[in-house]
Amino acid sequence: MSDKDAATPRLFLIRHGETEWSRNGRYTGISDLPLLPEGEDKVRQTASVVVGPGRLIDPSKITSIICSPRKRATRTLEILLEQVPDADARRTLESKINKTEDIAEWGYGDYDGLHTHQILELRKSRGHDTDREWDIWRDGTEGSGGESPSQVTERLDGLISTITNIHKEALESDNRKSNIVVVAHGHILRAFVKRWLKFDLETKLELMLEPGGVCGLSYAHGNIDSRAVLVGMSFPRSS
Repeated sequence: MSDKDAATPRLFLIRHGETEWSRNGRYTGISDLPLLPEGEDKVRQTASVVVGPGRLIDPSKITSIICSPRKRATRTLEILLEQVPDADARRTLESKINKTEDIAEWGYGDYDGLHTHQILELRKSRGHDTDREWDIWRDGTEGSGGESPSQVTERLDGLISTITNIHKEALESDNRKSNIVVVAHGHILRAFVKRWLKFDLETKLELMLEPGGVCGLSYAHGNIDSRAVLVGMSFPRSS
């Protein structure tokens, strides 16, 4: 790795741990479910490997933490921060947390709590999808709180602009402590990756992010305009 690559800011996306609905495939938007005990354990396992001094997500290099306000996300973040052994360092990180609806899960509206087959049946009963099957990336959702792809795109693009501006300033000042952590949900994080790469949400791009999983994003060749996915990440030796 070149010195320039080492100085390039990183963005870590972390999906919340498993809930009852994520386990059985129900769409979970505004509904505020707790993590399952197994979900908390998975997050602890992830944190024990990637979070801590000298690790991939090094607290000393984090400038901001962005978190969905849903309790399954905020509890995941709490567990991640428990991995930071120094109390002062943990309090410093807590002061950098921004809980925002900008990274809340896709608003499912009438589909919240339903399985895919139930959504398809509901839409058919309403006269939708007569010529092709529903695709959330193209068709969005409906009802109170439901969001279209364009609405999701608008809020994610605003957040991405904020993040890239922070990283642009860091690159210009050679600030090597400018990594950002985002803790949120499965659908919105996959949408985030698409917009990070400047793809329309309808673009066919199969992405998987397991509950409690981590995805890394950055910039190719230290160029703020060349947003990239970290397909492979090296794991530094912990101190």
